[in-house]
Amino acid sequence: MSRDGRVSDVRESLKTPPRLAQDTLRVIPLGGLGDVGRNSTSFEFNGQLLMVDCGVLFPSDDHPGVDLILPGLHLLDERFDDIQALVLTHGHEDHIGAVPYLLRSRPDFPVIGSRLTLALVREKLREHRLRDVDLRVVSEGTRIKVGEFDLEFLAVNHSIPDALAVAIRTPAGLVLHTGDFKMDQLPLDHRLTDLRGFARLGEEGVDLFMADSTNAETPGFTTHERDIEPAMERVFSSAKQKLIVACFASHVHRVQQVLDAAVRHGRKVVYIGRSMVRNMTVAQELGYLKVPADTLIELKQLENYPDDKVVMVSTGSQGEPLSALSRISNHEHPVVKAGPGDVVLLASSLIPGNENSVYRVINGLARNGVTVVHKGNALVHVSGHASAGELLYCYNLIQPRNVMPVHGEVRHLIANADLAVATGVPRERAIVIEDGGVVDLAKGKARVVGKLDCGYIFVDGSTVGDIGDAELTDRKILGADGFISVVVVVNLHSMSLVSGPDIHARGFVEDDSVFDGIKGQIAKAVVDAMADGSEDVRGLQQVVRRTVGRWVNNTYRRRPMILPVVVAA
Repeated sequence: MSRDGRVSDVRESLKTPPRLAQDTLRVIPLGGLGDVGRNSTSFEFNGQLLMVDCGVLFPSDDHPGVDLILPGLHLLDERFDDIQALVLTHGHEDHIGAVPYLLRSRPDFPVIGSRLTLALVREKLREHRLRDVDLRVVSEGTRIKVGEFDLEFLAVNHSIPDALAVAIRTPAGLVLHTGDFKMDQLPLDHRLTDLRGFARLGEEGVDLFMADSTNAETPGFTTHERDIEPAMERVFSSAKQKLIVACFASHVHRVQQVLDAAVRHGRKVVYIGRSMVRNMTVAQELGYLKVPADTLIELKQLENYPDDKVVMVSTGSQGEPLSALSRISNHEHPVVKAGPGDVVLLASSLIPGNENSVYRVINGLARNGVTVVHKGNALVHVSGHASAGELLYCYNLIQPRNVMPVHGEVRHLIANADLAVATGVPRERAIVIEDGGVVDLAKGKARVVGKLDCGYIFVDGSTVGDIGDAELTDRKILGADGFISVVVVVNLHSMSLVSGPDIHARGFVEDDSVFDGIKGQIAKAVVDAMADGSEDVRGLQQVVRRTVGRWVNNTYRRRPMILPVVVAA
């Protein structure tokens, strides 16, 4: 996969790791390495486990009917009693969304995080009817001991307030996990990434540095959050009718910018989308979101104000099918309509894998005459992740003995490892693995010792883990090529056809009469099979499936799902 084969372990077949040696720290990513989402990592020392983050991945077009994708929590099935704590670096869904699913198995270990992070988790737990969870608030500068793990928390700047990096000390060595971070020198909340703390840990000796890789391919430094204000100001100044701003439901800084612009332009603000209402209410109650008096209105009050006196802050910046913005683009929202002269501002980035969904929404809005302003045509979003220049700065500042890039697709992980090597980290100590890779740290050296199956766990409605690759394949076939059912009734004793074949299709052709020409072939194939001694209904079903499948492929070049039903009378 790489020029020098340094990531051969990424594609290596499953290899059971050896028994964990005494005074060795084992690190296993359960998600987030190879995907942008479902971030979660397990640390094991002397039989005890520490979890860092437990997020979700949102499904793509390859996952029809799936609501959420969880980390590889099945790897913990026999180890839940060994978990000492779950540490959460910040409150984004890709870091906290799977917490309720982890706590279903064992709800009594502490969940540790900042004040805002745990407030968002508390709302999530309430929805899942999980009570009496031990939520422990920490802040930058806090240092606590949990079992064998000595934890220290440091402030980092990100696109949500109260983000933390965590230093994990064990006799096996010191690990610094950044969580998601960047080095914005002019943050809206005046909370800087604690580079002094990073340097102090570097002087102590960081044995394993686990750094955010999302922007490792992007040169230079990430743009300041406040640099989008001129573009946002132009949008507010030019909008003469409805104005809808779509962003992540947890992006408190972005919503603050919208609130401030709304006040300057004499517009009221209304939140649209349940998660937006919930998160911004929590942020306001805790003081992270400053809402000027008489600025917010409720959705039901919208009809009382002219279009040019309101700005709507909506969910759906990633094209989620059930989000408020998607429903608006499809004329399905019960309250909000958008048409010619209206403006939609997509104030967010594109998460890899969501491109088709986002462009589908943009095209739907444009088709309705809406002007859509997005990152592709204006500076209306800046990333929350450190770019290559910031990562280089950190590597030179910390001078870690070993590096294990986290949070990103494989190309991001490789780019991050290349940056570490460029600053002097030995190539063999810049470890690139995907989910399920097993890394042991001992005596200042980290090495890959195995690979576990860390496949997706799908949430589909109220079911967790019941949907697998086979079911997804069936759904894709149904969605792409349709469904054909064939019913035949036979008499096995007389080896004759009693009735049928009756053929019906869905999502394949409009008129079932197209199958009239194949019915004779099916009947003959079934009778011939019985004459050849076939008395097995399942065998006759396979005859029907092959006959129909061959005809459909030759006639239409398609491969629909075929369900043959043979009944013995």
